[in-house]
Amino acid sequence: MSERITYTSTEGNESFHAAYEMALEGIAPLLGQVHPIHIGPDEIMTGRQFEVRSPIDRSILIGSFQSGGEGEAEKAVATAADGSADWDGTPWKERVAAVRSAADDLDRKKYELAALVTLEVGKNRFEAIAEVAEAVDMIRYNCRVFLEHEGFVLPMSPVAENERSESVMRPYGVFAVISPFNFPLALAGGMTSAALLAGNTVVFKPASASPLCGLMLYLAYRGGGVPPGAIHLVTGPGKPFGSVVTSHPLVDGIAFTGSRDAGMWLYRTLAANQPFSKPLVAEMGSKNPVIITPAADLDAAVEGVVRSAFGYGGQKCSATSRVYVDSRVAESFLGKLRERTDSLRVGDPREKDVYLGPLVEESAAGKFREAVELARKDGGTIATGGTVLEGGLFGRGSYVRPTIVTGLPHGHHLTRDELFVPFVVVETVSSLDEAIRAANDTEYGLTAGIFSRDAKEISRFFSGIRFGVCYANRKGGATTGAWPGAQPFTGWKASGSTGKGTGGPYYPLSFMREQARTRAT
Repeated sequence: MSERITYTSTEGNESFHAAYEMALEGIAPLLGQVHPIHIGPDEIMTGRQFEVRSPIDRSILIGSFQSGGEGEAEKAVATAADGSADWDGTPWKERVAAVRSAADDLDRKKYELAALVTLEVGKNRFEAIAEVAEAVDMIRYNCRVFLEHEGFVLPMSPVAENERSESVMRPYGVFAVISPFNFPLALAGGMTSAALLAGNTVVFKPASASPLCGLMLYLAYRGGGVPPGAIHLVTGPGKPFGSVVTSHPLVDGIAFTGSRDAGMWLYRTLAANQPFSKPLVAEMGSKNPVIITPAADLDAAVEGVVRSAFGYGGQKCSATSRVYVDSRVAESFLGKLRERTDSLRVGDPREKDVYLGPLVEESAAGKFREAVELARKDGGTIATGGTVLEGGLFGRGSYVRPTIVTGLPHGHHLTRDELFVPFVVVETVSSLDEAIRAANDTEYGLTAGIFSRDAKEISRFFSGIRFGVCYANRKGGATTGAWPGAQPFTGWKASGSTGKGTGGPYYPLSFMREQARTRAT
């Protein structure tokens, strides 16, 4: 196993920078190619292609990919169903070995993959290498869970002396996996590895903004020993794929990470089209709060909020988007927050000192502009930021200044709707109880944080907050930075459908169902 690389371990690590910059040059031949859909052993060219261009600079062609429609989705499902018995029948330790080999392959290629993440989705080098490291650890952690639970076969107490009973967790069959653009390796790796380890065959559709990262993950599985009947890759628009997998009788479950609207469409359509219940393992975003009390270390709070609100341009479902600060420290906190935010450099994320790169989707800049205009219209104050950058590189991508808004009325929809841009609303409160009530006043429930050096306040926060992933005094990220095996990424309420978080010990159970077995002896 190679040296573990994370976000914090790369800061000031010159060997990392040299390896990353070499990888940026080395992956150039990978760009601009035409890529097929992979169904079973076949490479399929549909005759319908879409281009993916780098959000950093739209003149950079990442590649051309096949636009799969309903026909390709149906073929992939049927092929996955044909391969289901063989993969289910593969001993679970052999499945673990194949999936773990895929993680080892990703680890060996971590610098090249980090460079690709930067080019394809616009993460800076620190966030890109952390993305790859998280993907590797996510897959390895899921493998470890299966090993620790011995394939989820548990002896039970027999009813009669001449009987032997056991509980066996079995795969559902065929799982469709739909992954987002913002963590094209880590979140895709978590969903696909759990499904495969459980013995399901997988039809994998990466986001159309990041199909090359998805292809690299697929190839890692195939290179690691996952057979062609067990995993299939379909690229293209989401609607025809979603229409097929929510209605096809051979699809036994769906794993999805993305927006609440898309997740709820899948949920409703799956329920309407299927005559019986099939699992939907969904994580659907959030509107994440941070509470600042008078007992907080304000410098730590500022750093934690900045990293979580503006890391990767706020394009994370765990990003801080609401801050509730006690009125007694509000002025001091806001001044420090504004100063730290203004120090962040926006630009080409390939450059070493750039913190914020571009927004991935061009439409996001329009959403950002609308949010700023609405904040001003409804009485808010733009404490800093609020501008879409133009000219030079900024004219070839969607770049915005990280933005802090104050003075909006409580309950304003900018404090309720997920924006996925670097935009945070700061409100003042008079007590911790008021802050917790305001933080909970949302349909979402993914991540939340508090800054306080009072142990009783922290205990009140943990017991009163209605979110799945909760942090106290986390300078490295007030609401972000969950890691496999440390912080299971669990969404409550509209943020998740299962209550079992990826990167946690119970997550693989979402991809299996129990079978009781009794043998007379």
